[in-house]
Formats: sequence, structure tokens, C-alpha cells
Amino acid sequence: MKRNSNEDELLGHSGVLSIERKLIGNKTGVSRLGFTVLLKYFQQGARFPSKKQDIPEKILED
Repeated sequence: MKRNSNEDELLGHSGVLSIERKLIGNKTGVSRLGFTVLLKYFQQGARFPSKKQDIPEKILED
């Protein structure tokens, strides 16, 4: 995932589909957010982030 993605790119790639909502649905609180961020990151980059700084700040702000 690009570190300097613009807002339109992030919104276009970070929407949650109904099938993904089923995966996310059994999580609660912070684990739900963390799982969602990792899921979307993996979908875009075919890997998991190695450090927090790999996740674009805009994703963390929303």
C-alpha cells in the first residue's frame, strides 16, 4: 500500500463489502478496527504491515 495515497484512492480501496462485514461482525471494539485495517491493507498490498507507520495516517484518522 502506498504511504502517500490521496484521499480518493484510500476511500476507493477501504470500503467494506457485505461479505467482509460478516468476517468483521464477530469482533468487538479495538479488535474489530484492527482486523478491518489489516484486512484492507492485505487486500491492497498482498502482505501485512511490518510496522504501524506502514499504514497511511488517513486510514487511522477515520
